[in-house]
Amino acid sequence: MAVSNETRVTEFILLGLYSDPDLQIIFFLLFLVMYLLAIAGNLLILITIYVDSQLHCPMYFFLCNLSFLDLSFSTVTAPKYLINFLTQSRTIFFSNCMAQMFFIHFIGGVECFHLTLMAYDRYVAICHPLRYNTIMSRQACVLLVVSTWVGGFIHALAQAFPTIQLPFCGPNEVNHFFCDTHPLSLLACSSTSISETADMINSGTLALSCFLVVFISYAYIISTILKIRSSEGRRKAFSTCASHLMVVTLFYGPCVFIYMRPSVTFAADKLISVFYTIMTPWLNPFIYTLRNEKVRKAMKKLGGRKVSFLGTYKS
Repeated sequence: MAVSNETRVTEFILLGLYSDPDLQIIFFLLFLVMYLLAIAGNLLILITIYVDSQLHCPMYFFLCNLSFLDLSFSTVTAPKYLINFLTQSRTIFFSNCMAQMFFIHFIGGVECFHLTLMAYDRYVAICHPLRYNTIMSRQACVLLVVSTWVGGFIHALAQAFPTIQLPFCGPNEVNHFFCDTHPLSLLACSSTSISETADMINSGTLALSCFLVVFISYAYIISTILKIRSSEGRRKAFSTCASHLMVVTLFYGPCVFIYMRPSVTFAADKLISVFYTIMTPWLNPFIYTLRNEKVRKAMKKLGGRKVSFLGTYKS
């Protein structure tokens, strides 16, 4: 369907989570607190790992990258919602809306791959401890992290491009607090079956491939842990993996519910989206610090340490 320049939508209106003014205030305060906690918690992890030389190893290098991703992920959505509330303006320019949608899937795709990479790292550490430093060398870790960013970029292109190509001629009210493929496709002036099918195939391929790697990794990990004779050794091994499994569940669960089903709108979709865009980024620092003795000790020593500029980590 052809859309003239005069009728093409130039901006969208983000309706937010709820239209009730009292609830809007509650969600504003909730978003503000969670976003500030996400910034503080993830910055603290980044600084702690950078400063403490004992944490300059692959496991914490990956955790450092995860904190950066969480910081970026929450920044893509929360500030716009907060600004819209303060200015009483819910509009977002077309180009900004499409950019927000792209970066949500870009950073989200990178995080999916990165959590899978962290599962592989734990597999090598527990199942092949004698070869760990050889397999997870500095060069290998950097290459693996770069590959997650490349994979996330490809995923974002495949996810966002079909939606960007849709004609939008009105209405322009997005029933969400950020721009995403499904709520935007509902506003298109033409059939969206092709873009919706592409979205499901793309999301399904990403989720299935990541799930299989995580599942296989932890199947070998659990099998190896059960063979450890020392109860203390088993406890430490399970504790090391528990934090990662919690983060994987918190992130993958809502994403699978939102993106791996037919395009049916549920009232809970917007609330579920809060989990992986806002809640998970501020929960991750607490999960890793509360369950990781090395990180806790490093944070306690942080005040008396001088920043070293010798590099990111060592094997």
